[in-house]
Amino acid sequence: MLTAGGDSNIRIYQGLEMVKIISFDMDGTLISPEFTDWVWSHGIPTLYAEKSGIPFEVSKAFVEGEYRKVGEGAIEWYDIKYWFRFFQLGTHWQNLMERYVDKIIVYPDVDHVLARLKDRFPLILTSNAGREFIDIELKATGLAIYFDHIFSATSDFGEVKKTISFYQRICQILGANPREIVHVGDHTEFDYLVPRKLGICTYYLDRSGRQKGDFVIHDLTELEKRLLPINEEED
Repeated sequence: MLTAGGDSNIRIYQGLEMVKIISFDMDGTLISPEFTDWVWSHGIPTLYAEKSGIPFEVSKAFVEGEYRKVGEGAIEWYDIKYWFRFFQLGTHWQNLMERYVDKIIVYPDVDHVLARLKDRFPLILTSNAGREFIDIELKATGLAIYFDHIFSATSDFGEVKKTISFYQRICQILGANPREIVHVGDHTEFDYLVPRKLGICTYYLDRSGRQKGDFVIHDLTELEKRLLPINEEED
């Protein structure tokens, strides 16, 4: 169970009348991870298998082993250009991504909730994904229209959302106090625990429904109900 992290944090997040900005993670929050899974776990292993003349399953095991050596806390984890260089793949990375564009799927609750919240708050996108992924996913889905700012931690700032310094930079750019921001995402550390240490009100999005807690939501309609007054919910 995920808790608020102490009485002081509970007091900070009661009310939510201070909230001025809503921040969203992207993959796993707004967009299904299916597209990125196909790129990383099927596309790159396929190219490496063709290049090396080995079976796909052997290639996949090797490629994913190399991913794990780097780990999701490193910038390289998210950098498709790095991996094309690392595996010495001849095909341009853009061609690979375009091959799987039909795998880009927006969760069914997203458009409605973003449209409703945008009427009340500036919305921002705060993702670890590289600009290469953000750009193609937003173009395919049309979700860019909802956001006032779009931030790629790895492309724009050269870091991963694993330290409070990243979220401090976002606050500085926006000219906002951390307590004026709500952030929601599907990664326990990067989207929930880290920004919470700074004083940002965070919600952990668990679409599987397994996690429970005061600041756990299972879809974005739950976030909408918490942020919008009752009279607006009935409009």
